[in-house]
Amino acid sequence: MLQLNQIHKIFNEGTPDEKIAIDQINLNLKKGDFVTIIGSNGAGKSTLMNIISGVITPDIGDIHIADKNVTAMTEYKRSKMIGRVFQDPMAGTAPSMTIEENLAMAYSRNKTRTLKSGVTKKRREYFREVLETLHLGLENRLSAKVGLLSGGERQALSLLMATFTEPSILLLDEHTAALDPSRAELITNLTKEIVDRYKLTTLMVTHNMQQAIDLGNRLIMMDKGQIILEVDEENKKNLTIEGLLLEFKRIRGEQMASDRAILA
Repeated sequence: MLQLNQIHKIFNEGTPDEKIAIDQINLNLKKGDFVTIIGSNGAGKSTLMNIISGVITPDIGDIHIADKNVTAMTEYKRSKMIGRVFQDPMAGTAPSMTIEENLAMAYSRNKTRTLKSGVTKKRREYFREVLETLHLGLENRLSAKVGLLSGGERQALSLLMATFTEPSILLLDEHTAALDPSRAELITNLTKEIVDRYKLTTLMVTHNMQQAIDLGNRLIMMDKGQIILEVDEENKKNLTIEGLLLEFKRIRGEQMASDRAILA
């Protein structure tokens, strides 16, 4: 479903600020794989997500989604195949528009655009049905401006908007990091429920090592633009934070005092 071949990206090449952001990465996801990604700041996690989504073009390598080479495809065109939820709850929605208007835009993402009304009676009923799955009462607030929702409600709506057209790839970029613990738990549970329901092929960046262990069937650790550890489904079942820290120390030869040290 997703294949990255020899992806390499350098920023500010040939200057004193040159930085290898992604260093010869290969990654293959089968349909339905849910891969969590951990690593320190600057490890290349968000750059990798931006390369997959088309925000950044790799210097070397190619990207295939559903057996189609999308390396040269623009972000706009690629968005028909990709759903993405960002860390900032404000980023995934249009605050001045209503809940149903936001849903109508997301619903049309992978469909041919027409001059017909974006919110029909039939679509409104469908929007109510899918909103009910969030268990937040948003199905009764279709005409409410999204800017009036709480951060957790907006992130739940963003997650729904990114997934209810069942994209080929779902990218979750620290999508619970800006929320308080109770809302983060809500979004984490919704994530698992929605990904399981639609069997979505998912990449999730997180700074929460326990979350990375608990969610998904595979885990990768990044450092200095490289994937330095891959954990398959069988080994992930018995994975612990302590085990991850030991692996990091073994690979990089650095003493980690705690999980915060590796992820700070």
